[in-house]
Amino acid sequence: MSAFPFNQEQDPEETEVITLIDEDGRSLECYVENALEKEDITYLLLMPVDIPAVIIAWDEEENDEDEAEAILLEDPEEINSIFPDAKAVLAELNLALKNTGFTLTMNGELPPLEEEDILSLEIEGVEQPLDAEELQFLVGFYHEENKYSIYTPLAPLLFLAKSNSDGNLELVSPENDSIQPILEDLLFEEND
Repeated sequence: MSAFPFNQEQDPEETEVITLIDEDGRSLECYVENALEKEDITYLLLMPVDIPAVIIAWDEEENDEDEAEAILLEDPEEINSIFPDAKAVLAELNLALKNTGFTLTMNGELPPLEEEDILSLEIEGVEQPLDAEELQFLVGFYHEENKYSIYTPLAPLLFLAKSNSDGNLELVSPENDSIQPILEDLLFEEND
């Protein structure tokens, strides 16, 4: 069972799916979880159709394995260099890794969640640390003597987008103060 069920009240065949395209031309298919029109602009709350994946590099310069520093991989070149190995080890779990836009994704069935497989990763924001993100461990591997692990977030990964004047979608930063009320409306309406 996926850790990312879309809105359970909607039949998957009735849920609208749209495609986001990143600056590198990679696509990401998303369910439209909610929509809101404000001042002739349509805002959409989107969730990837496939399961999001993240790769963590471990800086093991410390002698104690428990003290190793976890580094979230975000550099596209580094991800591309280890992608074949990551894809191969996930295939052993019957998960197919995809190098999609905005985030790595995979499809298949996640293994059962075990308490010892949860990693709390504190990601520091620009001004203050954000809440810790909980990730489910899937598999570890080595590439050129460096240790990596693949995880999936336990919380749904959501994107906020708006339809621009030519009908194309563009992502909107939820950090923008003017967007906060719109995001709250989208989230609040979804939870009703």
